[in-house]
Amino acid sequence: MNPAVLAWLLAQLGPSADQSDLAARYSRLASAREVVREVLSARRAGLLAEPLRMTVDGVVTIDQSNNLQGIERQLAALNDTAAPDDAAAGEPGIDLVTTPLVPSHRTR
Repeated sequence: MNPAVLAWLLAQLGPSADQSDLAARYSRLASAREVVREVLSARRAGLLAEPLRMTVDGVVTIDQSNNLQGIERQLAALNDTAAPDDAAAGEPGIDLVTTPLVPSHRTR
């Protein structure tokens, strides 16, 4: 993972994201966009596992619904953002072409 990819990941996920975890995910997924999608999906699942709103009358109210909506908006907008390891528009992809080698003259 190059510094541009790491900087983009930290910009998407926040500066407190564990860089070694991001590097491990990037080596497994081979795409910065998929790393962000996986981390945000895990954060979303963590929010959904707990109650989104909790109120103790007259003491405290905790509301995580705005955080959930923010993560869902960020996941939806992820397809519109350009990642540094995306192929540039018009850039040819890498194709692998194989062909059998056949002798041009028959041998006896």
